[in-house]
This record gives sequence, structure tokens and C-alpha cells, in this order.
Amino acid sequence: MLQLRSTLAVADNSGAKEVYVIGIPGKGGKHFADLGDVVTIVVKKADPYGQVKKGDVAHAVVVRTRKETRRKDGSYIRFDDNACVILTAQKSLEPKGTRFFGPLAREVKDLGYAKIASLAAEIY
Repeated sequence: MLQLRSTLAVADNSGAKEVYVIGIPGKGGKHFADLGDVVTIVVKKADPYGQVKKGDVAHAVVVRTRKETRRKDGSYIRFDDNACVILTAQKSLEPKGTRFFGPLAREVKDLGYAKIASLAAEIY
């Protein structure tokens, strides 16, 4: 569960290293984002020659959370960090990066982010 002002690591090679959540669009009155949700982020730390720069505002999909998430079969999944993948646009399902680091949750694949799932090294 992520809320406003949460810091996330970036799990792709778009150039951003650390981002900050500034909004959760499309959730109405909800104040928390979970696996597979799209959040509005601002880049806090970035590589000098990456696609995104420090201060850029973008949309990202949450691919890992520290807070456990219950699955339909009754099991729980949780990760060591909070991480996201930066998208090209809010409504787009296309990622900005071409490689993804670390494990990704299966929920991301189930929600229709097939491009992200196909490029991931491992899916849990």
C-alpha cells in the first residue's frame, strides 16, 4: 500500500532511480495504491543521460510493494522494496524502459501489462 509522498525505486532502465508519489489518478476517494495501480510520480534522482530527468512528472505502474497482498488462492506476496515502472502516458500500457530489474508481481501481468511482463526477468 502506497500513499501520497511515498518513495519508490524504479525497476526499469528509463534513467530514473528514485521517484516520489504525488497522486493516484482514477481512484476517486482512495488514498492508497496497490500492485498494478497507476500513480503519478515526480523523479527525485536520475541518471544524467537517461530518458527522464530530475523533476519530470510522469505516470508509473506499481510492480512491487513491501506490504503483503492477498491472492485469490489465499496466499500472500510481498517484496523487499516498493518499486514501479515508468509508463509513456497515463492511459498507455507501454513502458518507457526496455529492461526491468528484479522480480515483478504476477498481478501486473493479470491487469493487462503484457509488454512489461514479457520483458521481465522473473515474475512471482
